[in-house]
Amino acid sequence: MINRIRDIRKQKGLTLADVAERCSPQTTAQTIGRLETGMRQLSLGWMNRIAAALEVDPELLVRGGQSEQPRYIARFTESGAEALPAPRDAILPTELGGDAPLVALAIEQGAGDYRSGDQVWLRQNGPEQYARLLNRDVLAPRPGGRFAFGRLIDRDERRVAILAPGPGSRQVVIDSPPWIAVAEMLVRKL
Repeated sequence: MINRIRDIRKQKGLTLADVAERCSPQTTAQTIGRLETGMRQLSLGWMNRIAAALEVDPELLVRGGQSEQPRYIARFTESGAEALPAPRDAILPTELGGDAPLVALAIEQGAGDYRSGDQVWLRQNGPEQYARLLNRDVLAPRPGGRFAFGRLIDRDERRVAILAPGPGSRQVVIDSPPWIAVAEMLVRKL
């Protein structure tokens, strides 16, 4: 079994102290460090605590040694591409958390920042979250089984206004959508 705690923690941009503080009950950064390096036994209890702190499923913290996982081997900085000190697992953002359901949108006709063949992965949000989605790309259901996709440009208590990507597009106003899915990941073949 391969421990992936460090890989997940780094992809989420957290320090050892951040994870230790998020644990319930709180622990020390040193303990988290020992657990992620294998210097201390990773029990089921610790897996559940750390998974909750990282907001991921406990199964994501370890993987079997048989399957080949894509790895980060380099990073691009202002000075160009450089090797990482040690390779680490590349974990899809969709696996890194969020309890809300994911949906996907296939782009068949390019517009704005989107090209034909792109896939947009979106996470559904309820009405209480609409305010924080302003100026983000979203997908929202419309009456009659239709959808609107584009930038959320306005909202009030009942309605949302979405501007489709591309020049000359018109805004679509939707009355009381049950959910809005915000773009979380773009998948594009090169």
